[in-house]
Amino acid sequence: MKNLIISISLLVLLGLLPAFVNADSVANECNTGSECANFGYKYYIGEGVKQNDFKAVEFYQKACGLNVGEGCSNLGFSYANGKGAKQDVFKAVEFYQKACDLNHGKGCFNLGLSYVNGKGVKQDDFKAVEFYQKACGLNYGGGCSNLGVSYEYGKGVRKNGIKALEYYSKACDLKSVIGCKNYARLKK
Repeated sequence: MKNLIISISLLVLLGLLPAFVNADSVANECNTGSECANFGYKYYIGEGVKQNDFKAVEFYQKACGLNVGEGCSNLGFSYANGKGAKQDVFKAVEFYQKACDLNHGKGCFNLGLSYVNGKGVKQDDFKAVEFYQKACGLNYGGGCSNLGVSYEYGKGVRKNGIKALEYYSKACDLKSVIGCKNYARLKK
């Protein structure tokens, strides 16, 4: 058996036999920030690789280090929820802020949620609205939907049903299910 393994290894090294490797070993390197963020997400959901939150965080860190907003936002989410990293809402906010600075809509949205809930930052509806506006401007439906909620209930802005309806409509156009439901509810 030992001789068979040595023979096969020699054939692989000489290029006479293709090397078969599993998906985990293939996805240990990434060449671009987007690719790193993609590998991180694959590990997070277990798509084509064994699900591994710690590996996901490694790839998100690489992506964020390469200034890819998606990687920073996902890294923030990992810290916020203690998935693959020790839960730390302050670090989560730091990574959401970097993602938002890199014009990643979901990062701005998550930063807005942090302000609404007072997680890692002092609770501040006005700051939340600021980040929801940026997320919506970057065409992230969740940001538009939450901006609609802010206008509907007067949280961080003056209550305005017409603006709420406009933001719910935009959220719906951006495929936000909650935005569509809120639009239909308010339209009645």
